[in-house]
Amino acid sequence: MEGRNGISEDWLSLWMGLFIFVLGLGLFVGVDILGWGIKTNVWLDITKALNPISGDLKAMPGITSLFLTYIFLLVITEIGAIAMGANVGRFMIGFTLVFWIGYACWLTGHYAYIAATDAGKMGIGWSLRLTGEAGFIVALMVGLIVGNFFPRFAGVLQEATRPELYIKTAIVIMGAGLGVKAAGAAGLASAVMFRGLCAIIEAYLIYWAVVYFIARKYFKFSREWAAPLASGISICGVSAAIATGGAIRARPVVPIMVSSLVVIFAVVELLILPFLAQTFLWTEPMVAGAWMGLAVKTDGAAVASGAIVDSLIRAKALVAQGISYKEGWMLMTATTVKIFIDIFIGVWAFILAVIWCAKIECTGGRVRAMEIWERFPKFVLGYALTFFFMLFICLAFPGVMKTAKAATAQMDVFRVLFFVLTFFTIGVVSNFKKLWEEGIGKLAAVYVLCLFGFIIWVGLLISWIFFHGVKPPLAG
Repeated sequence: MEGRNGISEDWLSLWMGLFIFVLGLGLFVGVDILGWGIKTNVWLDITKALNPISGDLKAMPGITSLFLTYIFLLVITEIGAIAMGANVGRFMIGFTLVFWIGYACWLTGHYAYIAATDAGKMGIGWSLRLTGEAGFIVALMVGLIVGNFFPRFAGVLQEATRPELYIKTAIVIMGAGLGVKAAGAAGLASAVMFRGLCAIIEAYLIYWAVVYFIARKYFKFSREWAAPLASGISICGVSAAIATGGAIRARPVVPIMVSSLVVIFAVVELLILPFLAQTFLWTEPMVAGAWMGLAVKTDGAAVASGAIVDSLIRAKALVAQGISYKEGWMLMTATTVKIFIDIFIGVWAFILAVIWCAKIECTGGRVRAMEIWERFPKFVLGYALTFFFMLFICLAFPGVMKTAKAATAQMDVFRVLFFVLTFFTIGVVSNFKKLWEEGIGKLAAVYVLCLFGFIIWVGLLISWIFFHGVKPPLAG
């Protein structure tokens, strides 16, 4: 939904994301502004699940931290609602319900039997090992239940059911964390960095073009549908689909439907691919890590898959060959590949904005620079600004790296919560009866054909080409 008589969601997400980013920078001058933000831990005892993100505030009760986080987000989103010309009273009620339901889902996803990657350390016999990112899955499922079986309640939430606003704000904040990670990656093994960059360039030059071609030629989708679908399947899931939708001025329903499919299939990949990697790639651990980064289509699921693969393959290598690899290198490979993919989102959004303006919707005359600017997704500017600012600071002043990590960890609390709100509200708007009428069946067919027909396997081949024979260092 765009603002009726005010600022657009695109601009609002830019300013909200930058506001949180600036507050997080307070640590660089010794002022802890966001330290009260809620941190959610994997738990068996729910009383130990909540803590403020700052260690200096560990005496603060977790429930107080959670309430402060809610008040903060309510205030900034309510100001945004006013700026958009939304119904302020209905937005306040809707956002309050969306926040608390979404957070309950996030907390549920952190239950140890669901989230613990090492069940033994938690004192339990088993776990699904989905990490806390399982909270996104829970939020999506609950949202789907609300949207499909409780339409009246979904109507109460409608004013605050704005998945595009939440995900775009999260992307702006995400840029800061990726900038710090990219700076840290500069000191990693150069082979991993170089191979990862080559792998994603090769993969996505193939992926996007093929998916777009199949969607257009064989399933007869319009360009409006084919472009976000190609980006969602091939680049980075929800973020890429929404960035592409903004760049080409697609109707809001288009990236929302694509995002729904991305999340659903990312869950399927998360549950299957790590165990395939353990079975067939345990002798090629870095190939397995890169494969997770190339094949799994959301940041959370990709990193979670990397963590699971790291644990599974290290355990199997130790039992089968007596080899003890250092922890984290497969996860680092998956994350590094994913970082390069995320950086590619902003670049690709700009390229598509230019192409759509010059060749598709504005043909027959000279392209005005203002036309490109008007259709360019503004939140991508925030993503680029936060990314390059943190990258420059960390590379120019290596001594601030510890502070930068602490600052972005605080920002990330809010980035994660905006993701939770995104997943829940995507579920709420994903009324399958309406989506079926819009053509989600055909979308799913394209997704299944492309993802399981060639993307996963091309990603595996490219991972093998660039990481075959590369081994993590041995422990000790």
